[in-house]
Amino acid sequence: MSITVRDITAAPHLEVHASAGFPGLDRVLRWAHVTELPDPVRWLRGGELVLTVGLGLGRGERERRAYVRRLHEAGCAGLAFAIDVWLGGTIPPEVLDEGDRLGFPVLRVEGETSFIAVVEAVADHYAAERSREQGRVLAAQDAMARAALRSGPAGVMHELAAATSGECLLLDRNGMTSRAVPDAEPAWHAPVRAAVAGPDRTPGMRILAGDGRSTADTADTENTAGAADTADPGEKNRRADGVILLQTLGTTGRTLGWLALRCADPSASVRVLANHAASLLAVDLLHSRDARRAIFRERAPLLRAAALGGPVGVPLTLPPPPWEVVCYRLGPTSAAPTSATTLTPATDPAPGTPNAPNALDAAADALVDVLGDTGAAQSAGLCPLDGVLVAVLPETGRPHAGERLLALLPGVVAAGACRARGPVDLASAVSRARGAVPPRGYRHVDEADAWALLRSAVPESGSRAFTEAVLGPLLEHDTRNGTELAHTLRHYLDGGAHVEGTARELGVHRNTLRARLRTAERVLGRSLSEPRTRLELWTALSLHPVRCTDGTWHD
Repeated sequence: MSITVRDITAAPHLEVHASAGFPGLDRVLRWAHVTELPDPVRWLRGGELVLTVGLGLGRGERERRAYVRRLHEAGCAGLAFAIDVWLGGTIPPEVLDEGDRLGFPVLRVEGETSFIAVVEAVADHYAAERSREQGRVLAAQDAMARAALRSGPAGVMHELAAATSGECLLLDRNGMTSRAVPDAEPAWHAPVRAAVAGPDRTPGMRILAGDGRSTADTADTENTAGAADTADPGEKNRRADGVILLQTLGTTGRTLGWLALRCADPSASVRVLANHAASLLAVDLLHSRDARRAIFRERAPLLRAAALGGPVGVPLTLPPPPWEVVCYRLGPTSAAPTSATTLTPATDPAPGTPNAPNALDAAADALVDVLGDTGAAQSAGLCPLDGVLVAVLPETGRPHAGERLLALLPGVVAAGACRARGPVDLASAVSRARGAVPPRGYRHVDEADAWALLRSAVPESGSRAFTEAVLGPLLEHDTRNGTELAHTLRHYLDGGAHVEGTARELGVHRNTLRARLRTAERVLGRSLSEPRTRLELWTALSLHPVRCTDGTWHD
């Protein structure tokens, strides 16, 4: 809390009284400074209480009025005189008149009160305020640490929002909402998601304007303890919607997510709390990732034995059947051992070590992005097998989970898939899926039917012309604005035009999805309620892959 001119006049240990400019008594004091210069403006920063005996005041009325005006225009908080030293016990009436006219406080320092006592009063106030602020920061850090142990990321975000009087948004590494405090979809969420999906993904903290659209320099928005708000009107307007701190989560490696905090002003203490929360959230994400990887590694030998048709001895941990069994062909950098005879629990190296593939770890991480943090993602099966990575996933319909997983696996460009009704079909499904792996892309054995014939029968030039005629305005809008309307429409149409299900699949709020669909209708000039429109859009989206803002392709 800042100290004002009125606080100085009310201090019981100071004999400081207001003589003029009473409307300005609530001005905030940044500092108190003694000067006898005729024109001290160049040495001031604003917010000062100027203390003087009047040596530089000037001899004439015009000079004295000009002196008061200069201090007022420089942003000073007030002017205080020690009247019994130089001025003969009275403040010149023209000084008082000018103070009243401008609403600029003019004070008398009387009795035994010295200038140094006034300066110390201001300094002591801000020293105490800094101490109180440090105490509040330490208490908030302790509360976040306890919340992390008690209720995980949700508790950390609630404590951060409470300590900063702000709003929090936690995004996963794909820029999708994981948690929000409050649990709503305010307007600033969408620009923040667009910011993390943009080209600037440098680790660290960024400061955005309150609407999330323009980047601000940290130095411009810093407001140290004890400083008055002396920003220019343009700066104040820019902060009208608050400020957003956007912090990457993770170590020096791959970003695990983002924390966005929207607050009134990013003071030093607020940034300290945001960094502390980001560290706690990153630790939780790293622990969850490592635990998830370890579970999949432990289950891999059992799944491998079942995939080879051998006895397992214990029930497999897999999603409820039917399953989508996928074989991903591994490249040189992530290839599994090439001989099935070497894949025994005793000799198979653990993924992630220098001599072992990391494809299993990458797939374990990407499963959460595809299926969400659900029981299906936790119970899916993964194992390396004879140059491929086998994945047993729940059937999700189109787009298949295995197809979406392919786009997230580094170094993997092709996958074959097959449907399995249960454990008795697993070995044969793996064999069929491995035989269906194309040179590039995704191929499902059970869907290489009429649709595949139609796609092969349509000439490339004809399919591209059709796609351009139907999707041209939409693709141009996505390219120009960095949006994913085409990708959103593909999920929406594949999901039977069901808003709730599509929103869950995309990891966005249903209102966000509705807003995207309205934008798509406006850009296309067509209504999605018309069956012919949906048919043409689905056909065009299925004939050619759609590129997302993160660089991945979705067929």
